[in-house]
Amino acid sequence: MYAAVTYGTDDIRFETCDTPVPGPGEVRVKVKFSGICGSDVPRVNKGAAHMYPMIFGHEFSGVVDAVGEGVTARSVGDRVVGVPLVPCLDCPDCARGDYALCTRYSFIGSRRQGSFAEYIVLPQKNVFPLDPGISFEKGALFEPATIGLHALFHTDFRGGKDAVVIGCGTVGLFTIQWLRIMGARRIAAVNRSREKLKLAGKMGASDLISTLDEDYMEQLAALTGGRGFDYVFDASGSEEMMQQDFLLGANKAKICMIGTPARDMTFPPRIWKKINWREMSVTGTWMSYSAPFPGPEWEMTSACLKNGSLVCDDAVIDRVLPLKDAADAFALYKIPGEIKGRVLLNCEITG
Repeated sequence: MYAAVTYGTDDIRFETCDTPVPGPGEVRVKVKFSGICGSDVPRVNKGAAHMYPMIFGHEFSGVVDAVGEGVTARSVGDRVVGVPLVPCLDCPDCARGDYALCTRYSFIGSRRQGSFAEYIVLPQKNVFPLDPGISFEKGALFEPATIGLHALFHTDFRGGKDAVVIGCGTVGLFTIQWLRIMGARRIAAVNRSREKLKLAGKMGASDLISTLDEDYMEQLAALTGGRGFDYVFDASGSEEMMQQDFLLGANKAKICMIGTPARDMTFPPRIWKKINWREMSVTGTWMSYSAPFPGPEWEMTSACLKNGSLVCDDAVIDRVLPLKDAADAFALYKIPGEIKGRVLLNCEITG
């Protein structure tokens, strides 16, 4: 088979590899499309990987083309999407259904070979059915869509409230959509790029605020008359913005960190006073799983993609490139502002 194999920093090669064979309890999927996640970019461009050589990629769609001994849940010909987390299913966290908290987990596309390839082998529980009414391109975006929804579930979101989403990357855009679907009264979107804010408006954000404006915090405060937002979802991973999150919350606000910072952070007393005096709840989310595995996040994503309430079109998909151009695709991420949404790799080899 052909695959895009990473050997080190800035060293991703399109080459032939042995086609994997499914073992007991495993299925092999012929990959249709695979998305480039923000976590893949530093693995290829900055050497931030567990091991090399490695086939990255964990957001994918395809068709089951072979099954191993004992497989009963899937059949050859099934349309599927990838569920990248491989929990142990035996530890106390897994027993509670907190699969993402498993300390013995593996992960497709980082700890085991991933989907930047013609074929991928994985446990049968790690493929989720793709409804015939949902395209393979949309199927490749299942996983980032579920991450946004998991954040709402984790904060026990209720409709009729004011929410702000910091960061309008793919996960941020899906978070905005879930807030719309679940009945938020106001959805403010915050991002530096005005182009990404336009996408956020298409996804359902009612107010678009650019951090390029010197008075952006004042603009946000004015939206709620100074009361603050009931929910703050930070998908930016920006240390500067994560400092501001606590200044945006209302009394009893729920602050949810979806993005992950890359540097140490220090919070001054004025920030902690806001947390204390307003009795805010601060939490983080990790991936998108709950019981029964992989969780209702995946079921709801499927239903909403099928009925069209969850939008996954050119506004979310930036471009589609052939797998052989994987190196060019990752080079695009070095150009500031070049990538507006998800880049998909078409993993079907023709010619």
